[in-house]
Amino acid sequence: SSTGYYVDRRKKQLISDLLVPQSGETLLDVGCRTGHYLLFFRRKGCDIAGIDSSPAMLKIAEKKLGKRAEFYEGCGENLPFSDNEFDIVTITSLGCANDPLRALKEAIRVCRGRLFLGVFNRYSLAASKWQSFQSQIAGPSSLRSIYELFSMVREVHTGEAVRWGSVISFPLGWYPFAAGLEEKLPIMKNPLGAFLGMTFPVIYTRITIQEPLRDKLKLTVGKERQEPVTREMEK
Repeated sequence: SSTGYYVDRRKKQLISDLLVPQSGETLLDVGCRTGHYLLFFRRKGCDIAGIDSSPAMLKIAEKKLGKRAEFYEGCGENLPFSDNEFDIVTITSLGCANDPLRALKEAIRVCRGRLFLGVFNRYSLAASKWQSFQSQIAGPSSLRSIYELFSMVREVHTGEAVRWGSVISFPLGWYPFAAGLEEKLPIMKNPLGAFLGMTFPVIYTRITIQEPLRDKLKLTVGKERQEPVTREMEK
């Protein structure tokens, strides 16, 4: 629908404004589902990988992206990657994690640049209905406030250089007619939008090698892929 396209575009705008992904950067999407946002990051020029607990979702993602991405079956609470492996790590539906704090710690561990978290806003007029709409595609999620998100991040991060914002500040039924009003509102530090996003830098830390585990968990769909695993992506 036109409303669906509009809210999707606004969500991507928030993610892009907060992360500013650069061509050639390596990116992992935790809970990638059908690869919708991986495709967005691939078009930004990133070398992409996704991990999800659902083999069915991963098959859809691989049909969409083919060899332009690497896919892994697993959960966000136990990522099969070495420390500092990715320039960017995204969790676009933090509420999907069984243990969000542990998933956040794992995301920080495998990141060497910056991390993005996305949640549905508990205090938004549109969030509950949008959550229902999104769950049909992206899986279930839970509502959180910006204060809860900050509290979680402060447990594992100093809180310095944290940037955040939100989009979709009006009920879904108002769109796309409310687009003009929506776009007059600031994205950054807006606590009212249905989708909240937060990003912060991750400091490079010590290395622990997990290549054997990573190779073991790599998902192969359809014809077998050649080894060894490489980050070289098809354009």
